[in-house]
Amino acid sequence: MAASDPRPPVARVPAAVDTRAPGGTTNAYVAGGLLVDPAARTDALDAAIGLDGAGSERRDNGEPRSAAVDAIAVTHTHPDHVGAVAEYADLAAVPVFARDGHVDRFAEATGVEPDATFADGETVGDTAVRAVDTPGHAPDHVAFAVAEGNGEGEADEGAAARALLCGDLAVAEGSVVVGAPEGDLREYLDSLGRVRDAGYDRLYPGHGPAIDDPTAVCDRLIDHRLDRERAVLAAVEAGASDVDAVVGSAYEKDLTGVADLARATVVAHLEKLLEEGRLGEEWSDRLARERDI
Repeated sequence: MAASDPRPPVARVPAAVDTRAPGGTTNAYVAGGLLVDPAARTDALDAAIGLDGAGSERRDNGEPRSAAVDAIAVTHTHPDHVGAVAEYADLAAVPVFARDGHVDRFAEATGVEPDATFADGETVGDTAVRAVDTPGHAPDHVAFAVAEGNGEGEADEGAAARALLCGDLAVAEGSVVVGAPEGDLREYLDSLGRVRDAGYDRLYPGHGPAIDDPTAVCDRLIDHRLDRERAVLAAVEAGASDVDAVVGSAYEKDLTGVADLARATVVAHLEKLLEEGRLGEEWSDRLARERDI
């Protein structure tokens, strides 16, 4: 991507998808030559990557039209982030990248065998975007750092990496689901702490508006998780002997429509507490049965 590229460094394009996130949309981003999280094909996303309108995406000779991106990648492979990866890979005729170590997971979720992989700290292909591992919400979760000031050059750590496309690591309001079996709360809290301490000026989440105070939001999300952890531990100490009992005690609100998410979250908290030696060994068998279910 040329340093003189006049396009804005980060273009956010929400798309309506089947998601449990508030608002019912997932954000796709075009940044530094990379298309991130194309959850659905839309006219707005076509325009953002330089494709003409529907029905004119191919030239007279059948070849794809030139797109204003150099690669495609996703923050993670949950269904509400990957729905149009295959379609845009075909339309834009650019390589598709997956996180190293999660190629099979990527191919199964997207229907696309990636052309190449990237690892933590590496730039994604020929783009000006650097991968930042942020596991926790999902085991393959990554974020993408991009220079947002003048759009020039690679987003080097400690220099111009001022913006982070953070996927489902953070949201401006509310909280992120970190639920078993996909979620790992120890990794999630560690990822939040590392992103908070990295000094990004802005976070661009997978759902909702941009986050202009990353430190405050990361602290809020960490505090929220630790508050929930205290409630879960208090429920166990008060005599709750199974997951359902812990859920009933730890949540003081109506869980209609989100009971499954609350339960998965409680299991993830219990797994963290067990790993840290803060629960009795009887919970090992209980959680093993939970995983079997």
